[in-house]
Formats: sequence, structure tokens, C-alpha cells
Amino acid sequence: MHVMGGGDVGGAKTQIMNTVTGLARRNDVMLLSFRAGPFADEARERGIDVRVIERHNPFRAARAMRDLVDEFEPDIIHCHGGRANLMGAMVRRTRRVPVLTTVHSDYKLDYMGNPFKQHTFGTANAVALRFLDFYQPVADRMARTLIERGFDPERIVKIYNGMEFKRPEGAFDRAQYLRETFGAEIAEGDVLCGIAARLTAVKDIATTVRGFAAALKEAPQLRLFIAGEGEDEEMLRRLCTQLGVAERVTFCGWVAPVEPFFRAMDINLLSSVSETFPYSILEGICAGCATICSDVGGMPELIDTGENGYIFPVGDDKQLARYMVRLANDAAQRQAFAEALYQKASRDFSKDKMCERQEANYRHVLARFHRPKEERESIVICGAYGRGNAGDDAILEAIVREMRALAPERTICVMSRRPKETRLNYRTGAVYTFNVLSVLRRFRRAALYINGGGSLMQDVTSTRSIWYYCYTLHAAKKRGCKVMMYGCGIGPINRMGNRKMAARTIDRSVDRITLRDDNSRALLAEMGVTRPDIRVSADPTIILDPAPQEIVRLALEQSGIDPDGRYIGFGLRNWPGLDGALPEIAAAAEYAYRRHGLTPVFVPIEFPSDLTPAERVGALLSCPWHAVRTRLPIETTIGILARMQTVVGIRLHSLMFSAGQGVPVVGMSYDIKVDGFLKYIGSRTCLQLRSVRADELCRLIDECVSGALDGEVCRTAEMLREREQENVRGAAKLLGIEN
Repeated sequence: MHVMGGGDVGGAKTQIMNTVTGLARRNDVMLLSFRAGPFADEARERGIDVRVIERHNPFRAARAMRDLVDEFEPDIIHCHGGRANLMGAMVRRTRRVPVLTTVHSDYKLDYMGNPFKQHTFGTANAVALRFLDFYQPVADRMARTLIERGFDPERIVKIYNGMEFKRPEGAFDRAQYLRETFGAEIAEGDVLCGIAARLTAVKDIATTVRGFAAALKEAPQLRLFIAGEGEDEEMLRRLCTQLGVAERVTFCGWVAPVEPFFRAMDINLLSSVSETFPYSILEGICAGCATICSDVGGMPELIDTGENGYIFPVGDDKQLARYMVRLANDAAQRQAFAEALYQKASRDFSKDKMCERQEANYRHVLARFHRPKEERESIVICGAYGRGNAGDDAILEAIVREMRALAPERTICVMSRRPKETRLNYRTGAVYTFNVLSVLRRFRRAALYINGGGSLMQDVTSTRSIWYYCYTLHAAKKRGCKVMMYGCGIGPINRMGNRKMAARTIDRSVDRITLRDDNSRALLAEMGVTRPDIRVSADPTIILDPAPQEIVRLALEQSGIDPDGRYIGFGLRNWPGLDGALPEIAAAAEYAYRRHGLTPVFVPIEFPSDLTPAERVGALLSCPWHAVRTRLPIETTIGILARMQTVVGIRLHSLMFSAGQGVPVVGMSYDIKVDGFLKYIGSRTCLQLRSVRADELCRLIDECVSGALDGEVCRTAEMLREREQENVRGAAKLLGIEN
């Protein structure tokens, strides 16, 4: 049963209509509307069972809706919009049917510019949302917004808008269309930009106008067409006059149908402050437009910046102008972007694909809603998470991704130092690592406890940590969980008491262990651990891919680094023995610049602490050097390291990220885990941190830069990805998953 207010317009209307008509092919669908009118009439004409409840009293409307629920007996109630959410929340109290709502837009911005509606309808919707069972945001960005506002990430399932992607057929004279429809005359060689949106604050069309005005100085062939109506129209007209571009801007009013409008355009623009997955972008793609849009909603999932379109930061009219100039002056790029984006959108965001996702979401929701309360179903993950270390964050990202692919119906809970941040970044449940009572409660419902990855079983940093991790292994097993140590390293464990305690706990409490290097396996054998099923695999982070090239380019530019330069990367960390190594590292960096033309770039893995040794080395250099001074997403960090000619690292994950991308590495070992990894991949390029000498570093840099190791490095990357799958196979076996 789909429930809607009945007055929906724009993208929400299109999405609801596409969904109900698509689902009706294989399912019994009833559409309940609280208003008669064109929407209900159109759905009825398409063969949908439409029921209209016109009751202004919400209690009477809820009573009528309950009667229809009893008559139709839906498996799921799917709400769209504020009034539908309110009715769904009222009916949910007395009917055991899961209530799902699609969040088409940011409910706090729905009535932006209208304080009365914001404080009445907006508030009622915000309250009703809290009483529903599941939430379906249109794209990942809206899911993030919901989690930031306290919604449970385990009750959120994403959807993306979809449409029929059919190329417009027949001849089309755009000059005639524009002249006859809008009274606009265009000249040969004009490049036409169009934006189709309501003229309201949330669409921020003023940014489009300012960007257009700036672009016009370098690309005078540009024209702008604004399709839409709204309260901002007079303000926008004044802005065009103030910027001196009124003669190159055409206000088209409300345009229907919109297909010929986009057929007439070369570039489709969007500058909204908030969107989910806007249909105006999909419609422009279908018509063959190149696309530039603001960084909102699911646009990063659709557009790969620099490969099939451009995404600019919200409100950044200067970046918008730069992208407009590029496309205005390059017809071949416009055509290439339009074709590439059409191919991706028609493959991944078609109406059929949307309906497939919707049915999959329904199956997920129904399985979760009707799961027996006593069933052990969740996966608990413990590690050094929530401390700002990119290596540990990458491990968690990889494990969560693998568990979601392996068992999508299961919930995941992470033990984290910053549970709010973890819930937001990884879309999982989370508890504070040392909230023992909460952890034990999670163990009682968990099917699998994952300890790892990383080197948790060591006593170099402290004895307390190894005792705590051993306690969690024991507690999880005692409460009935299957227990796995996942893609981890072991040691060093220096104290004899700690060795005995760890060996005893692991032998008694762990079912399966996957290790990221051979040294760890040897240490377990030395400790006398024999009962668990032990396999050698690889670090989970090997599965992570770098960010798209244009995203990496932007990150480099923001750090003042030329994306087209040649670089040697350094992944340093503070550690005893570093002081003596700093002059040697600086001498090697200077040598790489003078001998090979490689500018040193310092890439922090743990931010900001890794910037301190970077600055200390930089102070000793006379050659140019750079440092990445902002915290970046893991995939962007990997992308930057992948751009290096070689990487010299103390940080283990600077070496792992680089080797996984086929970049030659030179390790400076401060710990057995660094030796173990480099030995495991067959690398000959490892020095001990306490005895690093510049001449040895320079020799290894020469070998890496020469290309002599390229084949070996590529084989290593392939080997690591293949072996990493042993981690997933181990988890699957413990969960009883056959394939």
C-alpha cells in the first residue's frame, strides 16, 4: 500500500508514479491518496487501484485508512510526504504492518522561505517520522542527514530515482523551439545552459546566475535558460540586471513537457542547496545534455567528476564558472560527457533498476520486521576504531563492506571510541568500546564476533589493551557467539604473562583466525595456539579502491599540489628512533628530487599527528615539498598514494595502500608488523628505522623508480587481493553461509 498526500509535484510525483506503476507489474498495489486530483486520476488511468480519502480531520482519516488496511491486508505500508507520514504513524500503533517512508527531500527544508508552513506542516512531519519503522532516503547524502539527526542507521534503506531512458526521436530544430516557445533568438555557435527547478531558496539559482556571469567573461557564447516559477523570480531578474547578463538570460516560466527544453540545451545545470536524486538531472541526461551540478544528494553516486560530468561544492559559483567555461569551449568533451553519463545512468538508474531495488528493500524490511526476537542475527566488530587513524578506519570500512555483501540481512554493531561518528560514517550500529554492559548486551544477540583487523594482540602500546581484547573474546564465546580474529596481525607480545594469557584465551575462545602475514602465524605456533582454524590471508584494506581521478585531483589542488606533477610519497609517524632517522630521510628526499625530479609529498595516515614528523623533515629540505594538511576520506588518501612514483613509509598502511595499487614501496620498520608485511609480499626494500642511512634509502629509491620492480609489484597487488578473500570465506563458514 502506497500512501501519499495527493498534491505531490516535480521529482517526488515522478518517482511515486514510476514506482507504483513499475511495482504493479508483479505485485498487488493499492495507492491511497488524501486528495482527489490529477495525480490520482493519472494513476487510475494507468491501471492502479486508487483510493481517495478526503478527510480534514486526521483521526477520521486514520480510521478510514485502517479500514482500507484491513481490507487490502498489505505486507508493507509505504508513505510519501508529510501527511502520509502522519497517517502512517497513527495507523502503525494498531496494525502489525511495517511502515516505510521514502524521504524525498530534507524535511527541514521542505517549506524553506515559508515560516508558517515550516512550523506547522514541517513540525508535524518531523514528529511523525520518529514513529515509523523504516526510512528510505533517496540517495546516500540524505541517509547521512537522517543519521546525523539521530535516526537508527540499521533502519535506513537507500533508493535511487529511476526513469525510462529512451533517446528522443525525430528531427528537432532547437532554434525554432526556443523562438516559438520562449521568444528567444539564438545565434550559431551559442552554447546553451539550462536549469529546470522551482525558483525558491533551496534551489539556489542565484549561484547559477553568478557562475554564469563569471563564465561569460571567458566564454561569451554562453546563454542561460531558467525554467521554473517561484517566489525568487524577481530577485533573480534583478541579479541578472546587476551583473549585466540580462540579455543572455531567458526566464522560461513553468515548462511542460520538459523533454524538448532539455533537447534544446547543451549543458544541464543544478545548483541546489539540498536534493536527493533530482529527476531534472536524469531528464537532461536522457536528452543528451552534459551535466554540471552541485554536490547534493546522490549526485556523487551518479556523476564521476571529470569523467562523465562535473560536481561543484554547494554555493561555489567560482568553481561552477570554471566548469562552465571548460564545457563551453570544448564541444568534444560535452559530447563525451553526455554519452558516458547516459550509458551509466541507463544501466544503473533505469526505472526497472529502481523497481528492482525497491522490491529488494521490501524484502529486507520484511525480513527485519518479522525476525524472531530471540534469533541471534547481528555481527559485532571490535578494533581500534574511532581514534582518527586512517589505517584503522580503512580496516573497518573494508570489514563492514564485506559483511554487508556476505550477509545483507544482518545488522552490524561496531565497538568504537566515537560511536556517533562511526554510526554516521559506516551506517552501522555502534557502542562505546569500554561500555562493558552495552557490549555484553550486544553479544547476547550476536551470531558472530569479529576481533580485528590490525594488530590488537600486542603489548607494545600497553598491557591493558591486550587484556581487554582477550576479555572480549572470552565474553563473546561465553555468551554464545561464533568468534573470529579477522585479517589481523599478532604481536609483538613481550611479557611472558601476557603471552600465556593470550594463548590460553585464543585457544579456548576463538573459532577461526585469518592472519595478514606469515610472522603472525609463526608467533601463534610459538605460543602454542592450536585449536582455532588458522589461515593466512591479507589485510582487509586491500579491497578498497581509490577515489575517482577528478576527486583526487581536487584534493591535491586544495593542498597546493599540482595534480600533473611527479612525486615521491612519505608516510611517517612519531616513534622512538625517529630523531636519528630524520636527517637521513631528508637527504633521501632531497636526492629523489635532484636525481629523479620527484617532489616529496607527505601523506598523513593518522591525522594530524603524522604532520609533525612531516614538518620536521620539511624543515631540513632545500627542495620544494608538500604535505596533505586536511583529513581526507580513505579512498582519496589511497588515490593520492596511487599517484606517487614510489612511497617511503614508516606507517604500515601507507605501505599497504600503495602496494595494493601497484606502487613500489620502501619500508622503514619500527615494528614486527612492518617487517612481516614486507616479507609476506616478497619485498626486498625494507630497512630498520633505528639504523636508516641515506645511501641505502637512495639505492632503494633508485631501484623502485627504475621500473625494475613494476612487474613484481603488480603481481603482489593481485596476490594480496586474491588472498584477502580468505577473510570472507572464514566469516561465511562461521555464519553457516554455503556460497
